[in-house]
Amino acid sequence: MIVIPITDYPHFSFAECLLFLNRSPRECLHHVKEQSIYKLLAPEGIPVLLKISEDPAQQALVAEVLQGEVNESGTVYIRDFLNKWMHLDGSMEGFYAFAAKDPLLAPLVRSFNGLRLIGIPDLFEAITWTITGQQINLSFAYTLKQRLVQTFGYALEDHYLYPHPAVIASLQPEDLTVMQFSRTKAEGIIRVAKLMAAGELTEEVLQQMPYEQARETLVAIKGIGNWSANYVLMKFAQHPQALPLEDAGLHNALRNQLNLAAKPALSEVKAFTQHWQNHAAYATFYCWRSLYHG
Repeated sequence: MIVIPITDYPHFSFAECLLFLNRSPRECLHHVKEQSIYKLLAPEGIPVLLKISEDPAQQALVAEVLQGEVNESGTVYIRDFLNKWMHLDGSMEGFYAFAAKDPLLAPLVRSFNGLRLIGIPDLFEAITWTITGQQINLSFAYTLKQRLVQTFGYALEDHYLYPHPAVIASLQPEDLTVMQFSRTKAEGIIRVAKLMAAGELTEEVLQQMPYEQARETLVAIKGIGNWSANYVLMKFAQHPQALPLEDAGLHNALRNQLNLAAKPALSEVKAFTQHWQNHAAYATFYCWRSLYHG
């Protein structure tokens, strides 16, 4: 068993995290069954199937290796991945203190107390997911993701790893348009794959950049706008001030929570959210949570 301690355990809800992770039946990169997560990872390139559960006695998550072998460095990789995936090493106290004084956020943190910001620790997955999801509904975005992963990812029974950039870099746009990706999206995904396969865009370098520099680096890539860049910086790089202002889900949540007659204009969204500052990422995530039931 690999034990991953949870920081600020009183403000952690594994049940809330599982609800988010289980929100689409087409999700193929993990499975939620009986209060556990089954996920395939590849520390040092070696596929390992994990069963991830909560151990309240240890105030921790525990990862059981079901298939494969894990050495010491692999154990470190798994701990780091899970910390980043579910923000297990972060404290919620600052955000909760801020939200308690905010009439929009206060009811959300009461309703969804313990929800951590579920990230995407793989940069290539994070960027290509934003490209995939542009201007389509979430259900169809998951369908496209499922087709991409099941065609070009690594499979162990019904468990999958996200495709490696080098694999996607070798494709032609037609390989993706046949799956119903638009040509623009196909070209964008392959473009990012080529940048990462060539080492021109790396997780390590982007992670270390200050927020604004990282945002400018991403929007300089054709096909990545402000919404995509901030989504990536929120979900991959964990920048607390990342705010995807243009996000349709955020707009719907603001309309619902503030009882607006119509979806807010971008100028109104800016006005509603400008005080979030270093709590913007978590505030956005809790707004998203308000859009689905459970």
